[in-house]
Amino acid sequence: MLDQQQTIAHLVLDHSECAEVFQRHRIDFCCRGDATVQAAAQAKGIEVEALVNELSVAIAERRGQAQDDPRQLPTPQLIAYIVSRHHQYLRKTLPVVQRLALKVSRVHGERNPKLRALDAAVATLTQTLSAHIDEEERVLFPCLIAGEPGPEASALLASMLDEHRGVADLLEQIRAGSDDFALPEWACNSYRTLFSELEQLERDTFAHVHLENHALLPRFVPEPGSPAPDLS
Repeated sequence: MLDQQQTIAHLVLDHSECAEVFQRHRIDFCCRGDATVQAAAQAKGIEVEALVNELSVAIAERRGQAQDDPRQLPTPQLIAYIVSRHHQYLRKTLPVVQRLALKVSRVHGERNPKLRALDAAVATLTQTLSAHIDEEERVLFPCLIAGEPGPEASALLASMLDEHRGVADLLEQIRAGSDDFALPEWACNSYRTLFSELEQLERDTFAHVHLENHALLPRFVPEPGSPAPDLS
């Protein structure tokens, strides 16, 4: 039986398939991952039992399949995975999405004014995430791999969390500007491609931030009452 008092961040660490359920309900399991399943459902006006049932079904469907646990990876390998899987995805995808958002806004902004705000949010997200991953790779990650975070890395970790919260806010703006990625009947191919790419970008960014907040960060900034972090 799924524990309603388990935090949503830890649930996703235990069962990565639950991430899709939370994303479907716009429940932030990254920056607000310390909320319990019960509290997250109540905050979104969802019946707790209904959410628990969805999560249980997702877990049951995945049962028996091999599932990697990022908490078992040594720090250098976890960081290498974050860079190769998520940072490289962002470097490839962000410029494409930004160009699409600008194009769709110019062509269809008069018919749907929300597209202009969407374009602005995508531009800000692109700038924010590009600077964020550059700083992580240049300064923060080498400090963490060395196993000697020190005051500088501690400040960078705090900054990382602040930036993640800002990214979460921008993703909410993008959700609002796209009406939850709902396409009008008259949407052109660029419009459809943009929304498809934005939905995938949201999914990947949630997974990315979740790994940094809840698999990497606790090794250096443990939760109260937790054992000393393993810096290996």
